[in-house]
Amino acid sequence: MSGEQTAADRIRALVEVDPVVLVEIAGAISTEGRTPPDAITRVAQDHCVRLSDADKPRLRDAMEQALMGRDVDAALEWMHEAGILRVLFPELEATVDLVQETGRQHKDVWAHTKQVVKQTVRRPLVRWAALLHDIGKVPTRTFTPEGVHFHGHAEVGARMFDKVHGRFAFARDERQTIRFLVKHHLRTNQYSDQWTDSAVRRFHREMGPHMTDLLDLSRADITSKRPGRRKSLLEQISALADRVQVLAEADAKLPPLPGGVGNAIMEAFEIPPSRLIGDLKRALEASIESGELEARREDAYYVAHIARVGLVPNVSEEKRAQLIAAGGLIGDEARDAENDLEGPHKGVDHDDPSPGVLACGHDPDNDPCIHRDADPDDPELHRH
Repeated sequence: MSGEQTAADRIRALVEVDPVVLVEIAGAISTEGRTPPDAITRVAQDHCVRLSDADKPRLRDAMEQALMGRDVDAALEWMHEAGILRVLFPELEATVDLVQETGRQHKDVWAHTKQVVKQTVRRPLVRWAALLHDIGKVPTRTFTPEGVHFHGHAEVGARMFDKVHGRFAFARDERQTIRFLVKHHLRTNQYSDQWTDSAVRRFHREMGPHMTDLLDLSRADITSKRPGRRKSLLEQISALADRVQVLAEADAKLPPLPGGVGNAIMEAFEIPPSRLIGDLKRALEASIESGELEARREDAYYVAHIARVGLVPNVSEEKRAQLIAAGGLIGDEARDAENDLEGPHKGVDHDDPSPGVLACGHDPDNDPCIHRDADPDDPELHRH
């Protein structure tokens, strides 16, 4: 009996007791960069179905070890060849050979995914998000005369993760982080230097504690082979990160409300100086702190909010409507109005004139938006 067969028999005996051993083999590949002999791969193919009943905490730990290695792309490919991917991640198995455009040679979603995971910083939750960030492309792929599209794939992928995480042992906050990163992994693509400070502040607030992870995932999601294109995309992300930091530092030094808002409130509601003015300003500051309102906006913005929520008593409905209209729509009503006007390709901020880096809302190079009038030989065909 050959040494290879002896090793395979030993692995088979271990797997029959504990199928998680198969994922631990993937972890060894990721760490050492060497794939096992064909005989061991055949053992995995014969027994991978047993992973569906494996211990979830141990399965998660073994999978995470595979994700964190230097040669994670080789480990993932072996998991595909061994049938493990089909059992643990059928959503990923479906991305193998999933073409992203018609009539041209282009890497499939699976090849892109392996590269993104390998390029991602070695933080476990970010690598999990990188692994799953494009699973929504399978159910959203559509073919039109303009090309192949994956509209809404980030949101769909986030919903698909709700089923994936049940196969592993994630704490609630870990599930929330991975889901958030999958859902928002395209958001940085929308940035341009035309964004207002208000738009950048809103982006920062909406990303919250996930900001650093999201920026790192966005950097890893750039797999263009064109050096110039890759450089420009990385510079775009860095520019966004820099603006967020500059504005955050400036905001920390300034009061949240403009200096004349008290006078504006008295004039708008026709009330004299009183303790009520101080109470109203404190209520506004609390709403800014919670993220309900933005800091340092124009006076009418805060007056409209006070009118909208009815903080001043005995104000007629006609007067309230006038003050609200003068301050413009905010919150959910602003987003609803934006959706009605702009459709599915809106940007982050209704004050932002930029339509997004890609008109079709897709990610760089991996999700091309092909237009009917485009020259198929144009090297810039896949640009944002």
